[in-house]
Amino acid sequence: MVADPLTPDRVAAGWALGMFVGCAVPFGMQLVFSVPLALMLRVSKIGATLGTLITNPVTIFVIYPAQTYAVNKMFFGGSLTFENLMKVEWTWQSVRSLGAEAVASFFIGGLLLSAVLTPVTYFAVRKIVVRHRLRKG
Repeated sequence: MVADPLTPDRVAAGWALGMFVGCAVPFGMQLVFSVPLALMLRVSKIGATLGTLITNPVTIFVIYPAQTYAVNKMFFGGSLTFENLMKVEWTWQSVRSLGAEAVASFFIGGLLLSAVLTPVTYFAVRKIVVRHRLRKG
């Protein structure tokens, strides 16, 4: 495994950036955002890429319905049922076909999830990198 030569802060920032993009940007468009942002911010491109994997072809079928349902329930009166959301294909067309309320719930849910997971990712990855580098000497 190739070590990332960046500082622990920059490695952690790359992972946090990837986590943010992975939660806030729809699946399929994440690398289009995460890698250029990592280059611009001079943070870990590896971390920015791997951090987006929070949402992948397996997890989107749980994460996307959960975030959409929770936000819809909290802010829009809960017209979307979790059962129906679990049946959605989670392509851009299928989400749009659910209507503006579902699209808004999806994006707000992604932003809320990223607001929780981004700092957690930053501090966890930073701690792991620092410990690993101290062990290596």
